[in-house]
Amino acid sequence: MSKRVLITGGAGYLGSVLAEVLLNEGYSVTVYDNLMYKQTSLLHLCNIDGFRFIKGDVTDKDNFHKYIISHDVIIPLAAIVGAPACDANKDLATAINYEQIQFIVDNLEPTQKLIMPNTNSQYGSSTKTITEESPFNPLSHYAITKCKAEEYIMDWENGICLRLATVFGSSPRMRTDLLVNDFVYKTITEGCLVLFQSKFKRNYIHVRDIAYTFIHCIKNYDKLNGEVFNVGLSDANLNKMELATKIRAYFPKLVIIENEFSSDIDNRNYIVSNDKLEATGWKPKFTIDNGIEELITAYQMIITDNNKKYTNL
Repeated sequence: MSKRVLITGGAGYLGSVLAEVLLNEGYSVTVYDNLMYKQTSLLHLCNIDGFRFIKGDVTDKDNFHKYIISHDVIIPLAAIVGAPACDANKDLATAINYEQIQFIVDNLEPTQKLIMPNTNSQYGSSTKTITEESPFNPLSHYAITKCKAEEYIMDWENGICLRLATVFGSSPRMRTDLLVNDFVYKTITEGCLVLFQSKFKRNYIHVRDIAYTFIHCIKNYDKLNGEVFNVGLSDANLNKMELATKIRAYFPKLVIIENEFSSDIDNRNYIVSNDKLEATGWKPKFTIDNGIEELITAYQMIITDNNKKYTNL
C-alpha cells in the first residue's frame, strides 16, 4: 500500500478536506503550501500522527525537489484557480498550473504515483454530451494551463488525471466564489440571485466526494493508471436556473432575476458524462441538496465576516 502522500497546495479548499480524509484512511500526509491566503485551515490536524506541514513554494525547485522524491503518491493541488485569478497574473498561473507539473513529472520515479486534479473547464462550451474523448475547447488562461499540464502527464504515461466538475460544499478553507457556494451565500445575504446566461449548464461535485475519488485512485492505481476521468454527479448537469430553483426550495422568498443583456465572465456550457469513472466502481456520496443544507449551516458561522476572506481573488 502506498502510504506516504504529498499534497501541494494542501491548505486550500480541496486540500484541507483531502488531507483529513487521507489521514483517517491511515495514510501519512505531507502538505506543502506557501499559505498565500494566510489560511489556518490545517490547525485541527496538527495533533494527528502521520501529518506533516511544510511551508514552501512549488516555484522554489531546490527545496520542492526533496519532497517530491520522498513520497509514494503526489497530488498537486497547488494552483491559481479560476479564470479571474489566472487573468490577474498569467505568468504566475503558468508557473504554478503548468510548470510545476512539468517539474514534478520530470523528477518522478516509475514506481511513484501521480494523481492530477484538472477541470471540466478544459471543455469550454459544447452542444454535445461531453466524454473523456471530447476535444478540448479552453475559454480561459486557466483552462489552457490545465490542458497543457494534462497533456504533459499523459505523454509521460504514468499518472491519472481527474477532470473535476464545479465543486461545492463546506471546507476548513472555505470558498464562497464557487457557483453553488456563491448562490447559497447570496441567497442568505441578499435574498436575490441575478442570473447571467441562465440556461448554461454545468456539472457539479461535492468537495468530499473529490477527496474520496483520490483514495479510489490510489487503491486502484494499477487499473486506472494512464487514464483521464470526468468526476461529477451524473444527476446534476444543471443550468443556473435549475440550480437557483433548487435553492429556492429552501428559501421560498428568494427572488430570481434573469439578466439577458449581460454575459458571465465564465462562458462554460456543457453536459458531462461520468460513466467512465462510475464503471470502475466509483460512486458519489453527496447530492446537490446535501450541499445546500450543509452550506446553510456553515454560513451561520461566517456570514458576518468579510466575504473576500473566502475567495481566491
